[in-house]
Amino acid sequence: MSHGLISVAEAERRIRAAVRPLPGERRPLHLAQGAVLRQAVVAERDQPPFDRVTMDGIAIARAGWERGVRRYRSVGVQGAGAPALEVNADDECVEIMTGAMLPTGAGCVIPIERVRLEAGRAAIEEDYRLDPGGHVHPRGSDYRAGETLLKPGTLIRAPEMAVLASAGQPEVEVARRPAVAVISVGDELVAPGLDLAPYQIRLSNDRAIEAALNQRGLATVTRLTLPDEVEILKREIARAHEANDLLILSGGVSMGKYDYVPEILSALGIELVLHKVAQRPGKPMWFGISAAAKPVFALPGNPVSTLVCLVRHVIPAIYGSMGAKMPELPMVALTQQVEFAPPLTWFLPVKVSWSGAGIGLAKPRPTNTSGDFASLTGSDGFVELEAEHEVFPAGYAARLYRW
Repeated sequence: MSHGLISVAEAERRIRAAVRPLPGERRPLHLAQGAVLRQAVVAERDQPPFDRVTMDGIAIARAGWERGVRRYRSVGVQGAGAPALEVNADDECVEIMTGAMLPTGAGCVIPIERVRLEAGRAAIEEDYRLDPGGHVHPRGSDYRAGETLLKPGTLIRAPEMAVLASAGQPEVEVARRPAVAVISVGDELVAPGLDLAPYQIRLSNDRAIEAALNQRGLATVTRLTLPDEVEILKREIARAHEANDLLILSGGVSMGKYDYVPEILSALGIELVLHKVAQRPGKPMWFGISAAAKPVFALPGNPVSTLVCLVRHVIPAIYGSMGAKMPELPMVALTQQVEFAPPLTWFLPVKVSWSGAGIGLAKPRPTNTSGDFASLTGSDGFVELEAEHEVFPAGYAARLYRW
């Protein structure tokens, strides 16, 4: 471990311990997609709620078949959404449709492809072998009324939306999406479309941060750019803190004369949780919690460092504030050996492909410097390589963090 630095794992632990859950809110079901549940959802009734037919055909009494009956009289036609008809005799059948209730007295269904229907009479093909419980989805075989279907912390995707609707939920308690202020700090930063002096650079980190949050549906983002002036920084950071749930600053956290951010955050009463992590890129990262329990991240200004710190540390914290679990991170294998001597965790950009056996293959795409953000285009994310090793051979398995 480098002197004065904490490990990536320790940084993760401290951030997780410091972040508090955001309040919940109730939303109509049609507005809940992509949100995180804050309630348990239980089954309104058995699923299926009745013995459900899964094949067009005829429904018959099993006893009649076992006694050798192979010709049947149709006593009606029953579709999905209709009350159950009755089979009262061994030689009776109901012409049945997929999704319908199994008729009363019937025990099985014969597919329509194996039946010849003429003038209300049904004859079964001679070589047909009856599946005793076939083509019937028994009541309650998926789950029973009152059973927990979804737990708090579940991300609502298409399958979860179907479960919510089936549970009769017109609205649902979800985590409120945090309001996030993305603050870029530096006299050198100029927005696209404005005139640019030779000693200035284009403002880009704020757009990258906003895109990463928006593509995950994690936040409502406000962007602002501030100069390297102490009083302006104090005033505007305080205002942003008051109006938002979480702050992400980019720039001003290193050791330079104009790196005012750490002292300003301290002056604003934001309690330091960590500063400087044994990672590359992103070593100068700063994190604290305000008296109002709002997280504040101050990320290094170099674009690659900013994006890596965002994905590795900030986004998991936002998931945590919403009561959600981080999506499972896939393991991928390096396609070639890489070496990294400093005792730091290395976040190595990679391009991922898949072998014929379905194994994720990570091709290293290292950047020239932490300012070389153009090299990230075409990459899929980065892998985390532990500080304890210097040589990572081809085939080495590491977790993939996607941009």
